[in-house]
Amino acid sequence: MGGGGGRFRRVSEGRRPAARRPGGGPRGGGVGMTKNEIAEVLEEIGVLLELKGENPFKIRAYQAGARAVEAIEAAEFSRLIREGQLGTVKGLGEALVQKITELHTTGGLEFFEKLKASIEPGLVDMLGIPGLGPKKIRALHAKLGIADIAALAAACADGRVAQLDGFGEKSQEKILTGIKHREAYGKRHLWWEAQEVAEPILAGLKALPAVERVEAAGSLRRGMETIGDLDFLVAAADSAPVVAWFTAQPGVQEVTARGETKASVRFAGGLQADLRIVPADQFVFALHHFTGSKDHNVQMRQRALARGLSLSEWGLVPAEGEGTAKEKAAMVKAESGNRKPERTEGKPAIGIRTEVELFSALGLHYIPPELREGRGEIEAAEAGELPALVELRDLRGAFHNHTTESDGRNTLAEMTAAAEAMGWDYLGIADHSKASFQANGLSEERLRRQIAAIRELNESKRFKTHVFAGVECDILTDGRLDYDDALLGELDYVVVSVHNAMTQDEATMTARIIRAIEHPATTMLGHLTGRLLLRREGYQVDAAKVMDAAIAHRVIIELNASPWRLDMDWRHWRKAAERGLLCAINPDAHETDGLRHVAAGVNSARKGWLVKAQVLNTRTLAGVQRWFRERK
Repeated sequence: MGGGGGRFRRVSEGRRPAARRPGGGPRGGGVGMTKNEIAEVLEEIGVLLELKGENPFKIRAYQAGARAVEAIEAAEFSRLIREGQLGTVKGLGEALVQKITELHTTGGLEFFEKLKASIEPGLVDMLGIPGLGPKKIRALHAKLGIADIAALAAACADGRVAQLDGFGEKSQEKILTGIKHREAYGKRHLWWEAQEVAEPILAGLKALPAVERVEAAGSLRRGMETIGDLDFLVAAADSAPVVAWFTAQPGVQEVTARGETKASVRFAGGLQADLRIVPADQFVFALHHFTGSKDHNVQMRQRALARGLSLSEWGLVPAEGEGTAKEKAAMVKAESGNRKPERTEGKPAIGIRTEVELFSALGLHYIPPELREGRGEIEAAEAGELPALVELRDLRGAFHNHTTESDGRNTLAEMTAAAEAMGWDYLGIADHSKASFQANGLSEERLRRQIAAIRELNESKRFKTHVFAGVECDILTDGRLDYDDALLGELDYVVVSVHNAMTQDEATMTARIIRAIEHPATTMLGHLTGRLLLRREGYQVDAAKVMDAAIAHRVIIELNASPWRLDMDWRHWRKAAERGLLCAINPDAHETDGLRHVAAGVNSARKGWLVKAQVLNTRTLAGVQRWFRERK
C-alpha cells in the first residue's frame, strides 16, 4: 500500500502490495510473516537487485520464488516449513528456502536489510514515478549521475534525459508529468490507509475516562477517496489528559501544535492528525461543521439564516439580537491564543444532542455524512427524498477477484475460504486473460482448466460459498475481446477491461470500450478510466457515452473498490443509476485480505446515492444466477 518496505512496489493494473500497517513494516512485526508478506519481500529483493544491476538469473530466481510461495496454500506452506520440506517445492533452492524460513519464523531478514541499506534512498523513491523501472533508473544513475527525484526533474527540464538511448522526448515529458503529479499527490492520502490510522486513535480516545464523546470528522467521515489530514473531535470537560494522550500515542513522529483545546501530530507516512476538544453541549454543532464539506456547510448556514437562526461550530442561536456576533468573536479570539474560550451570552440550541436533531431543527431529514457535498442533498432532505443508501452488510459476494492462476497471491481454495469467512454467499473469480502477459494472463487451455476446477470445487461442497467462473478479459486496442466467442460462452460472466494502449485519444478509447460493451458475452465493464489514485490519472474517455452504451446493452459498470481505484468515480453514479445503470461493487482482490476492500467501494457507492437494488451483488445467489441466465 505504500508504507514501510511496501514503498518499493510499483502499483500496476495487476498486483497490489501486501497489506501493511500504516507507516510500518509487515503485519506481525518480529513474530513472523505470512506467505504473502514473504512473497512481497522476495519481489522487493528482485527489484533492488535489478537497481544494483545484479545477474539477471539471480533476479529471476527471487521473482520465481515469490510466485512459487504464492502458489502454495497457507496451511500447506506452514506444514512444509515446519517439516523442513520447503525445498521440495519447484523453484525454491537452498538459499531461498533459508531466507523464506527466516522471514516466516522471525519476521525479518538480515540480507534484505543490508541490501536496502546499500542502495541510495533516492533511487528507490524514483520507482514511484510511472514509466520508470529499475533498468531505466539504473541508466539514469550511471549515465547522468541522477540519484534522486530533484536531480531527475532538473535533468528533464534541461533536456538531458531525452538525449539518452531508450528515452526520448515523450519519455522525458512523461517523467516530468509523473514528478508533478507525485508532488501534488504527496499532500493527499488514500481513504483506506487513513482509516487504518484513524481506527486505533478513535479507540484510544474512547477509552480515556475524560472523554464523553468522540468522532472522526472531515473528509474521512464523508468517505472521500483521498484525504488531506485526519480530524478528531472530542467532548471533554478536562482536556489536559486528552491532549497528553493524543500527542504521546505510538507512531507520532512530530507534535506540530499543542494547546489546551487543540493539538496536531504527524505520523511517519506524512499523515497529519488534528484534535479539537469542545464542551459536550457544543459537540454536535462542531461535528457537523468539521465534517463539512464547505459547500454543504454554506448551504446549511444559508438555510438557518432564512429561518432567523445562525448556525456555526458553536451552536444554533438567533441570528439577530444580543450575543451571536459577540459569541463568535470571543471564541475566535480565545482560540487564537490557544486558550479554552470563555462562554458569552450566545448558547447552543437547547435540547440538540445529535445530528438527527440538528437537521430536524432546520426542517430536514438526517443527511448521511457521505452525501454532504452540496450536490442536492439538502433539497432532497427537505422533500423527504433521501435514498436508503446501500450498506456493507447488504453485500452477498463480489465478482472481480484474482488467484495465483494469474497475478493473485492466494489460491482458488484460499480465496473461497476467505469469502466464506466473510459470510458471502458467492465469489466470482476473474483472472486476467492472455493479452495481460505481464499479469500471467491465462491461455485458452489454462482458462478451461480453471473453469473445470471451479465446477469441481462447487460440486465437492467443500465450501458453503458458491464460486462463479469468470474472467477479466482484455479489451484489445480495436475493441475486440481477448478470447473467441466459444470460450467466452463457457463462463458464467465476463468482465472486460482496458490494460494497455492507455494513451489513445478520447474518441478512439471511447469507441474501443463501447465496441467491447456491445459484445454479447460482455457482462460488466471493469475500472472505467483505469485511474490509480495518487499515482496515475485515468485515460481519456467520454464517460457519458460509455454509460449510455452500458445502459442500452444491459451491461454492468463496476465500482472497482480497490482503494487505489474507486472507479467508476462516485460523481457519475447518481444520474446513471437513476437511468437504469446497474452497479457491481468489486474489490479487484489479488489476495484474501483484499476482499475487505469492498468497504471502500461501499463508501463510494453511498457517495453516489446508490441503494441496495442498484447493486447486483446485494442479491441472493439465486438472484444473481437468474440475472446471469437472463443476461445471456
